[in-house]
Amino acid sequence: MKREKIIVMGAAIVDVLVRPASQEIFRTGSYPVEDIHMSTGGDALNEATILARFGKQVELRTVIGDDLAGKLVLEHCREAGIALGPDVVRPGMPTGVNVVLVQENGERGFFTNPHGSLRMLALEDVQGPFPEDAGILCFASVFVSPKLKAPELARIFRRAKEQGLVVCADMTKKKGQETVEELAPALQYLDYLFPNEAEACLLTGKTTAEEAAEELFAAGVGHVVVKCGGKGCYVRSRELTGMVPAVDGVKCVDTTGAGDSFAAGFLYGLSEGDSLAECAGRANRFGARAVASVGATDWSKGKAPWLSS
Repeated sequence: MKREKIIVMGAAIVDVLVRPASQEIFRTGSYPVEDIHMSTGGDALNEATILARFGKQVELRTVIGDDLAGKLVLEHCREAGIALGPDVVRPGMPTGVNVVLVQENGERGFFTNPHGSLRMLALEDVQGPFPEDAGILCFASVFVSPKLKAPELARIFRRAKEQGLVVCADMTKKKGQETVEELAPALQYLDYLFPNEAEACLLTGKTTAEEAAEELFAAGVGHVVVKCGGKGCYVRSRELTGMVPAVDGVKCVDTTGAGDSFAAGFLYGLSEGDSLAECAGRANRFGARAVASVGATDWSKGKAPWLSS
């Protein structure tokens, strides 16, 4: 049996994007904007959506509520061809809805509901055993899910490695006093880790992507890939160490989902058997496409002749 399926685990929510957001709203009470845009979101669903649109077999493991937002997520997954893990719908649990405030320069901030499904993912929702036809597992939500700390992540990643999967993880900024030492039992099972520069530096206490990547590599991560925005990404591994440059000439419109698009591009490359440098270059291209359009995944709806470039 070919191991072609990619399993993505983590958050699946609904985003309401407002662009451009201005503090004038607090003075005037009403403020006209260029666009108010609703779409599915959440790091795991974003990654799964992009991969599915580019022809990959994807299974999403997440939790959502039995409400209007949850139904929107379910319909989106059906249309995109994303398989869902068992028992994803939880009656009585509100599906996460984020309000995304996009500034003129494309940077964004979030209003989030800490009581919704965004923070409710638990070990029983994502642990193995995993399908026999799965080849790659990516946990998209390190530090998003407070119920999944280092011991739980180590258990998930260890099970995946025992089944022969390539294990990857994306992350957000840490929420407390977590350290690399605390996460080491889970990090040792990771083949690839995709933090951005700010996330990596905050976790490690370092001041540069290079220093942070070195710390994470020393903790046991096989390949550390630090997203560095307009500079590209910095890779630290035994086979390659250095900066892989970004795409030139990209106008940033909205950074929502850029990191998720980057991760999806890297996972796509892995599934195609690309080299590490090729995976990083493809990830940079996916990320560039994301920031050049509004929303986390809308850029991936059309044809992409640049995919094989």
